Amino acid sequence: MSVAEWDEDETTELEQHVVDVDEKPVTHDPAVDEDVPQTYYGSVDEFVREKLVTSYRRLVGPQAANRWAADWWSYPEAVSRLDALWRAWEHLRLDGVTGASVWWRDHADHHMRMLLDPQGPFMASKDQNEPGEPLPYTAPPAGLFPDLRKVAG
Repeated sequence: MSVAEWDEDETTELEQHVVDVDEKPVTHDPAVDEDVPQTYYGSVDEFVREKLVTSYRRLVGPQAANRWAADWWSYPEAVSRLDALWRAWEHLRLDGVTGASVWWRDHADHHMRMLLDPQGPFMASKDQNEPGEPLPYTAPPAGLFPDLRKVAG
């Protein structure tokens, strides 16, 4: 068999597989699936307000080694990273053995290091706190982060 013939046979098999997958749409209705747990926090804002700013205490400010913005929701990178942190926390909270440790090590410490970096998304922020205080927080505009528990329910 020549290389060209081999490539043709492989392409044909691959194309057939793609067609087979495309013809079998996967549908999932979370309302029907009783095994899907409800989130503990209804939105990334609730997660940031109730969990993150109170448990991830770092000294922040223009003269500190870390930066944070009370209006974190004004920064697209921050919203994306914090949403990822929230969703990872929601998933890992169900693992009662190592979930919390994995979340801190693999998710919180990584993303917070990026967010708090003086060259990160909050580099121009003047928000500050005192040692041991929660990170600064300002509520986002009403409706920006609807409670997904109510939307889905």
